[in-house]
Amino acid sequence: AAAQTNYVTCGSILKLLNSDYSFRLHSHDVKYGSGSGQQSVTGVEQKEDVNSHWTVKGQNNKMCERGEPIPCSSTIRLEHLTTKKNLHSHHFSSPLSGEQEVSAYGVDGVGDTGDHWDVICSNESWMRDAHVRLRHVDTGMYLGMSGRSYGRPISGQMEIVGLHSPQHGTRWTTSEGLYIVPKDKEPTHEEYAHNEL
Repeated sequence: AAAQTNYVTCGSILKLLNSDYSFRLHSHDVKYGSGSGQQSVTGVEQKEDVNSHWTVKGQNNKMCERGEPIPCSSTIRLEHLTTKKNLHSHHFSSPLSGEQEVSAYGVDGVGDTGDHWDVICSNESWMRDAHVRLRHVDTGMYLGMSGRSYGRPISGQMEIVGLHSPQHGTRWTTSEGLYIVPKDKEPTHEEYAHNEL
C-alpha cells in the first residue's frame, strides 16, 4: 500500500522544491512591472508560505482522473491554489536575467496552451521524492531558477525562468503537500498520504 501512495497524482496539492537552490515555486497577486505584466512567479525559501501551493491538473480538454499517478512524459498544468491562475510561460523576457519569463495566467484555472508542461522523469510515473524537470510544451524551455534575487517589494525571492537546456536550476522535487490516492486504492488511516500543508 505504501507504494501506491508514493506517486504524484492528479488533483494533488503540493509544493515544488528546486533541488539545486532549495527554494519553493511561489506566486502571489503581484504583477510583473515589465514583460507580459502578468502575475509574477518567484522562488521563496520559507517552508510555511501558503502561496507556494499548486494543484496538479491535466492539460486543457483532457480528463485527468483524480488520484491517478502522473505518467512520466505526460502533459500537466499546475494551478496556483490561492489565485487560481496556471503556471505559464511565453516569449517574453524575464525581468532580471533576460531569460524566458514564467508567469501565472488565466481565470479560475482556465488559460491556454501556454499553461502546458511536460513532466520529464525517469520512472514510469512521477514519484514524490524523485527529481523531475518540467518542460514548457509551447516553447521547449525548462522551468528553472536563474539564481538572481529580487529587491523590494519581494526582497529575497528568486527569479523563476524558462531555460534552454536541462541545466543547473531546472531540477525539482515535491515537498509538503496533500496527495490524493485513487478511490479503489485508498489506504487505511495509518497509511494516509498526507504531509503538512
